[in-house]
Amino acid sequence: MAANLNARISRTIVALTLIAALIVWLGLMAYFFVIYEWLYPAEPDGFVGWRTADTVMVLTVLAFGLLTASWIGWRLARRITEPLKSVGGAARRIAEGDFSARAEGPHGSFREAADLLADFNTMAERLERAEAELAYSNSAIAHELRTPLTILRGRLQGLSDGVFDATPEAYGRLIAHVDHLAAIVEELRTLALGNAGRLDLTGVRLDLAEEAGAALSGLEAELAASGIEVTRALGSAWVMADRTRLRQAFVAVLENCRRYAPHSRVHVETIVEGDHVVFRCSDTGPGLAEEERARAFDRFWRADASRGRSHGGSGLGLSIVRAIARAHGGEARILPHTPTGLTVEIRLPSKTHS
Repeated sequence: MAANLNARISRTIVALTLIAALIVWLGLMAYFFVIYEWLYPAEPDGFVGWRTADTVMVLTVLAFGLLTASWIGWRLARRITEPLKSVGGAARRIAEGDFSARAEGPHGSFREAADLLADFNTMAERLERAEAELAYSNSAIAHELRTPLTILRGRLQGLSDGVFDATPEAYGRLIAHVDHLAAIVEELRTLALGNAGRLDLTGVRLDLAEEAGAALSGLEAELAASGIEVTRALGSAWVMADRTRLRQAFVAVLENCRRYAPHSRVHVETIVEGDHVVFRCSDTGPGLAEEERARAFDRFWRADASRGRSHGGSGLGLSIVRAIARAHGGEARILPHTPTGLTVEIRLPSKTHS
């Protein structure tokens, strides 16, 4: 276990004082009772007066004691400053854009230094992940917007050139593409506000059971068309929260089941667990591997990108679910569901946004 820095400094100061005093005392005793008689054997009465050699000897003993204490202090200072230098060097590399930089400390560092190194490396790791996610998101945003914009432009060009007939159906398809673009933009706005901690919430007292039931009723036809059998266990779970945002999160979870777990059984429940209220949606679909569950809340991530796009998903649904849950002071997580499938859980503190 790493030593406490404050205690080590205090003990070292006391030890330095004692060591220096001990060296001076032993040196003087050795000089006056042993070396003095050897240097001045003609004086039978021993010490008879202060000599220049005495001054030199005392100064030598004092210098030796101070050098010993200084060496011990230098070793201690080095153990303190090495982790700081490592953190400083890694911080400069990160400032220059190298997010893979990590700080390393000497073996046997003090507990405070070890904690500093661990916290700094955790921060650096999160910055690296955030930078990678930002780069991926920028590329994904460009791709997600480019596809419908290309289709929209082609349709409009076709109408302008007379290739397509200007029918209500043609205009309806164009409006659908515009709506799709507007939905992506709104989802991106929600995520940006959530990440910045600026997602506006209007807290009202509501029952998760009622909101979950309303979300299920609104998607009942779509879920049935996907061959999904829904079961409910909606227990009363009251909370102060934003009704619109919570329903948006519930719909996103159910839409995720509709797209990626068709012909499965979906069980939705709302319960109270201690100081939290919980919305839980479990399906018996194909599920996700452990490493895929860890990335499921990343923006634009899909376990199968081409399959996700063929089902109309933008890859933002679960990211928005997590953003809404965190804006309420809660959390969203994905758990495995046995024997197959997965569970999406939204856990909120029972008293929030009053």
